[in-house]
Amino acid sequence: MNSTDPVIRLTRRHFFGRGATGLGIAGLAHLMGGDSAAHDGLAGLPHFAPKAKHIVYLFQSGGPSQLDLFDYKPRLDELHGTELPSSIRRGQRLTGMTASQTSFPVHRSWFEFRQRGESGAWISELLPHTGRVADKLSFIRTMHTEAINHDPAVTFFQTGAQLAGRPSVGAWLAYGLGSENRDLPAFVVMTSRGSGRVGQALYTRLWGSGFLPSRFQGVKFRSQGDPVLYLSNPEGVGRDRRRMFLDDLSALNSIRKEEFVDPEIETRIAQYEMAFRMQTSVPDLMDLSDEPESTFELYGESAREPGTFARHCLVARRLVERGVRFVQLFHRGWDQHRALPQQLAKQCTDTDQASAALVEDLDRRGLLDETLVVWGGEFGRTVYCQGLMTEETYGRDHHPRCFTIWLAGGGIKPGVTYGETDDSCYNVVSNPVHVHDLHATLLHQAGVDHTKLTYRYQGRQFRLTDVGGQIIRDLIA
Repeated sequence: MNSTDPVIRLTRRHFFGRGATGLGIAGLAHLMGGDSAAHDGLAGLPHFAPKAKHIVYLFQSGGPSQLDLFDYKPRLDELHGTELPSSIRRGQRLTGMTASQTSFPVHRSWFEFRQRGESGAWISELLPHTGRVADKLSFIRTMHTEAINHDPAVTFFQTGAQLAGRPSVGAWLAYGLGSENRDLPAFVVMTSRGSGRVGQALYTRLWGSGFLPSRFQGVKFRSQGDPVLYLSNPEGVGRDRRRMFLDDLSALNSIRKEEFVDPEIETRIAQYEMAFRMQTSVPDLMDLSDEPESTFELYGESAREPGTFARHCLVARRLVERGVRFVQLFHRGWDQHRALPQQLAKQCTDTDQASAALVEDLDRRGLLDETLVVWGGEFGRTVYCQGLMTEETYGRDHHPRCFTIWLAGGGIKPGVTYGETDDSCYNVVSNPVHVHDLHATLLHQAGVDHTKLTYRYQGRQFRLTDVGGQIIRDLIA
């Protein structure tokens, strides 16, 4: 075989350069991997008529306390201060933060709960706006995961695996279904932080494409400066000159592609083209001057401030209106090991009104039926107190065995509370839901059979749900 053979060149290129492909366009490559506009989806997909054309995932990073927000346990009032029985703990693995504790005292929630709406869902006083839309929501109380630390737990929810390197949920959907809008990415990401502590780091691999072509990774929108890095033309370069430059560069890249048979070169060409189109589409998207005052009354005044969770929820609605398939919002700061009552209240102030507003807004505009909204974190919190238990405050450690998320729209039954936990909110009693089950259900609502959306890598077929995943049929309308 000749050394100029394209197969050899492809291998050599991947070995020496694929990890650093496009150094000359590092900025664009970093953000523009989501150019699935040139991709109409795989042949044969969707596998059946989708109920959800769009998914908005409101990921609450850090682990919101289900005990203090959604899973009301009145018996904790009488158990407060008593030792959590070993028969309930069942030898559960502990984090390094509580493994050295010699006592595990039960701590009730400080917050009042009441039933909301006709569905009678129990919701904490910290979430009055969520309570207002309770009849539009479906609560899963029995989510569970094997991961007990943040990084593997968040990675699991985003990619279906605890170890880094797999494609994210949005990347799988962009790969399988393509985009509805050629001027915007199929997969958009926004990150915000709470008004309290900063919280855990969020890595770009959480919205990455893994072993899928890089054009399917999420495109992160920024809160300051250009919404997307390097979107503006350099000083002195007009749109016409930019167009000429891109045409010439595309021709050179096409020659290179023929020579090296590298699919990432095609991605690079598509990235430039998407960036050019986004110079018009993104400023229009991010300009909220056409929104009436009633919008800001609905989402809250913080929706006027770039970088807030409320602002991102409003932008998410605008993205859905423009046909973006998957929108991922990350909100940090839910990791309350200490001072939980004070910190949790701040997090709820940051997110409660905007989360409810997004559901209401989509519903008013006739978009909720075709948009699936997901709210939840990577695990829950323990019923026992972490650290010193006082009259002034308390904390809770990570708890992967059972926690609560909610879904709305996209063909999901509204007004449902699914699954039951024990009186200590420590173990699942009925209807457990695993991470793979959630992913299987999200894909199903998007018209995708999770067992058939696969990609061959390192000698075998991979899928988002690995070898597991059961659709939660009881939640489908």
